[in-house]
Amino acid sequence: MMLRRVQRAVALAIALAICVVRYWLRHLHGPMTLEMRALWLQESACSILRSLNIRSEVEGEPPACGLVVANHLSYLDIAIISAAMPCFFVAKKEIGKWPFFGKVAREGGTIFLDRKSQASATEVADVIEERMQLPVPVLLFPEGTSTDGTRVLKFHPRLIDPATKTGAPITTAAIRYAIDSGMEERDLCWYDDELFVTHMWKVLGVDGFRAQLRFGEPQIYSHRRVAADMTHAEITAWREAGELETVS
Repeated sequence: MMLRRVQRAVALAIALAICVVRYWLRHLHGPMTLEMRALWLQESACSILRSLNIRSEVEGEPPACGLVVANHLSYLDIAIISAAMPCFFVAKKEIGKWPFFGKVAREGGTIFLDRKSQASATEVADVIEERMQLPVPVLLFPEGTSTDGTRVLKFHPRLIDPATKTGAPITTAAIRYAIDSGMEERDLCWYDDELFVTHMWKVLGVDGFRAQLRFGEPQIYSHRRVAADMTHAEITAWREAGELETVS
């Protein structure tokens, strides 16, 4: 297992270096648009998943616009969803201060939210509304935090409001982890106060890790609370149905 961890750590470092090179090569041709940044983030995510030997299985059609709401298990979700589609993430502002990954998030067009500030929520809602006019969807984790996967927390409707107000389509993205070695899903979830480095070291040692991602059908809702409840129910139902599946 130690050898596997070292090999993947080296592969991840190489993948991240390539992402940086791609970014600067694109900058040589002029400033990058928001759409170009989202595409760069998608390419980077694909490289990162390959370096970690994470296989991603996608069901349904990734949307090309509007708002996407997803359950949240770990920072790994970001790479898994990004690899499936270009998008703009809404994330807590603390992520923007992370070494290297914060810079990647900023350059990829991530919208940062101060969860303690009502003014920040209002500003972020305005940015979401603006971004939804582009041919790239906005990705929101309405639980507000990552969990251990035992249940999907109640969705906060505040940042769903820009979609219901403008009539933009809302699509669910349900995610779960399947580990061939017999580990439980929660063993790979990043939650509570576990250190990032400690969790990443665990991920580097896992053999046979699959991510399963399901996109629902885009829907238009007239009220944010209804949208929050309906999308929560859809994601929860898919995850609960998947608990009986056998990991091959």
